[in-house]
Amino acid sequence: MKKLFATEDWWAVWLGLVIVVLALPVAFGTDLLGWVVKTNVWLDPAKAFTAASKTYAEIPGLVSLFLTYLVMTALLGMGSFVMRFSLKRFLAGFGVIFWISAVCWFVGHYAYIAQTPDKLEATGIGWSLGLTGEAGFIVALLAGLAIGNLSPRLTLWLKEACRPEWYIKTAIVILGASLGIKAAGATGLMTTIMLRGLAAIIEAYLVYWAVVYFVARKYFKFSREWAVPLASGISICGVSAAIATGAAIRARPVVPIMVSSLVVVFAVVELIILPFAAQTFLSHEPMVAAAWMGLAVKTDGAAVASGAITDALIRAKAAGYGVNWEPGWMLTTTTTIKIFIDVFIGFWALILAIVWVYAIDKKPGEKVQLKDIGQRFPKFVFGYFLLFLLTFAVALAWPQAISGLKDATGEADVFRGLFFVVTFFTIGLSANFKKLWAEGIGRLALVYVICLFGFIIWVGLGISWLFFHGVFPPLVNGGS
Repeated sequence: MKKLFATEDWWAVWLGLVIVVLALPVAFGTDLLGWVVKTNVWLDPAKAFTAASKTYAEIPGLVSLFLTYLVMTALLGMGSFVMRFSLKRFLAGFGVIFWISAVCWFVGHYAYIAQTPDKLEATGIGWSLGLTGEAGFIVALLAGLAIGNLSPRLTLWLKEACRPEWYIKTAIVILGASLGIKAAGATGLMTTIMLRGLAAIIEAYLVYWAVVYFVARKYFKFSREWAVPLASGISICGVSAAIATGAAIRARPVVPIMVSSLVVVFAVVELIILPFAAQTFLSHEPMVAAAWMGLAVKTDGAAVASGAITDALIRAKAAGYGVNWEPGWMLTTTTTIKIFIDVFIGFWALILAIVWVYAIDKKPGEKVQLKDIGQRFPKFVFGYFLLFLLTFAVALAWPQAISGLKDATGEADVFRGLFFVVTFFTIGLSANFKKLWAEGIGRLALVYVICLFGFIIWVGLGISWLFFHGVFPPLVNGGS
C-alpha cells in the first residue's frame, strides 16, 4: 500500500481521479466544479477569465482563478506532504510558479495572438497570429527559460516545486476522461469516417515511429533513451506520447520533457502553414485535407484548430465555384482521427515496456517475470486507461448523459490546461542551455525538422489520400 502513495507517478493517478470524480456529478445535475476558472480568447482583459459553468456565472473571473489556485495547491500539497517533500518550500514555490504560469496563459489567449482565422470576423479583428490558446504554452516555456538561465538564485528557490513530470502526468490522466466521452460520441459518426480513420492511424505507429527512430539512431547517433520519446513525440501525439513512452523505457525526466517543448513549437508552425496549403492544393478533396490535419499536427489543440481552419477555408473556396458543403464534417474527421491516435498512446507505451523488459534491458541468462512489466509500465497510464474506460462505458450505457458528461470533462479539462501550462513553465525553468546543448538539443530539433517536413507530412498526406480520396461532406440542404 505504501508504494501506491510513494511516487509522483501514482500521485498523478490519484489527483487525476479526484478531479474527474468531483467533475462528474454535473452530468447528473449537481455542479461541484463549475466555479473553476475558464480562460477565453480576449480583447477585453476583464473577459479573459470566467467561471467554467453558467451556474457560477456571477463569480468574478479573478475570484474563480484564485479558487482554482487554492484547490490545485491543496491537492498537490497533500501529495507533496505524503511523499515527504519540504512542504513549506513546495507550497511557496508552487504559488510563484502558478501565478507566473497563469499570466503566461492569459497572454497566450490575447485575440491578436490566439484567435484562429475562421473566428476573426466574430471577434471583430482583421488579423491574428492564429496560434490558438496553446500559444500560452510557448509563452510559459519562454518565461521559464528566461528565469532558469538568467536567475539561478530564484530557480534554486523554486526547485522543490519544479516538477514538470508530475504536472504533465496528472494532465494526461485527466485527458483519459475527456477522450472516453469523445470516443463514445464518435460511435454515431459516419461509418466511413470511423473505419477509414482507424485504418489511417496505423501508419502513425507502424510507419512514422519506425522511420523516426531509425533516423535518430543511425544518422544522428542518439541513444535509445532519446530516440524513443523523440519518435513518439514526432510521429504519434506529441506531448502525451513522449511522456508516456519515455516513462515506459525509464528515460531520464529531462528527455521527454525537452521533446515535449519541441512538439508544441512545431505544432504552432504546422497550424500556420498546413490549412492554407490544404486550401490551395486540396480544395477538391476536403476529407483528404481534414484527415491530413489529424495525422500531421501533433498537439490536440493545434490539430483541432487546424481542422476548423481547413473546414472554413475549403468551404469558402468551394462556395466560390458553386459547391456548398455542410460545415463541420472536415473538423469532425480531423478530431476523430486525433482521438483515435490519442486512445492508442497507452497501448504503445505497454508495447514498448514489454520490448524493453524482454529484449533491450534483459541481461544474458536473466529470467524475466511478468511483474517486471508491471513495474516498468507507467502507473499514470493506468489512470489514463481507467478514466477512459469509465467515462466511455458510462456514456455508452446512458447515451442521454453524454451532453452532461461533456460538461463534466470540460470542467476537468480546465485543470488539465493549467497543469499543461505549469508543465511548460517548469520545463523552461529546469532547462539549462549549456547542458541541453551538450546533450544534443540542437541535433534533436534538426531530427524533428527533417522527419516532420521531409517525411511525416508527406506520408500522412499520402495515407489520407489513400483512405479518404473521393469522400465528400454532405451538401447543404442536399443541393449545390
